[in-house]
Amino acid sequence: MTRARILTVLAFAAIYLIWGSRFLAIRISVETVPPLFAASLRFILPGGLLYLWARAHGETQPCRLEWRNVAIQAAFLFLISYGGLFWAEKTIPSGIASILIATVPAWTALLQVCILRKESFRWSLPAGIGLGLAGVAILTFTPGVHLNVKACLVLLAAQVSWSLGTVLSKILVLPKSMLINSGAQMLVGGLMLLICSYLSGELRPLPHIPLRAGFALLYLAVAGSIIAFTAYVWLLRRMPATAVTSYAYVNPVVALLLGHWFGKEALGIHTLVGAALVLLSVIVVVRD
Repeated sequence: MTRARILTVLAFAAIYLIWGSRFLAIRISVETVPPLFAASLRFILPGGLLYLWARAHGETQPCRLEWRNVAIQAAFLFLISYGGLFWAEKTIPSGIASILIATVPAWTALLQVCILRKESFRWSLPAGIGLGLAGVAILTFTPGVHLNVKACLVLLAAQVSWSLGTVLSKILVLPKSMLINSGAQMLVGGLMLLICSYLSGELRPLPHIPLRAGFALLYLAVAGSIIAFTAYVWLLRRMPATAVTSYAYVNPVVALLLGHWFGKEALGIHTLVGAALVLLSVIVVVRD
């Protein structure tokens, strides 16, 4: 096996396994650490490191317009989306959260039709979204499983926010350097989360971070943001985007299994049927 092939396998393993395991790590972190504060720590460290590393290697810092757009992106992608995810996982099992997040491609496709108008309307879009919502309904109202409906709705809204930020990235003027752009967005998003954490009273008194939660947050920051993100960028430059974004189908499977094995989360027939409908909805929407 050639060196390039080995690197490709390792990169795919990173975005499949690390990004699939982040949901359990988030659940572990928010068991004892306030959710917005935990989310802020998860992004300030890797965002700051990426930004400083890029600047040290000669990348140009963003102009005023780019900083404004970075802040808009950070609000949608990190403050609302990840803030909602961390908050929701206080009450939602990590495997269920991963399935709800798998609806992102469907919302993104819908917003591209409605906002960018670069895609024509096709009936597979409402059909796919309908399948996804049916799967979400099965997951939310599974007999014997009492999910927090409010948390599920917040998580769905968070994913719409992520999709909106993704669509806006195509029309906003952002830094050309991917490392500067990503580092700045994570850093600004982390600071936004920290401010909201303070305003919501999470920092009064200053939260204690147990060793288990600290390791989970460190794993999210280093493995989830730096290692997996670097692997993702590396793959995008060498592989078709359709192959790279296959992580959207694999992550929920990894999250469900890890949540069941290590988080003692229930994995019944209703969960499997709901997950299958959500993943089928994604396939229906993005197959074109």
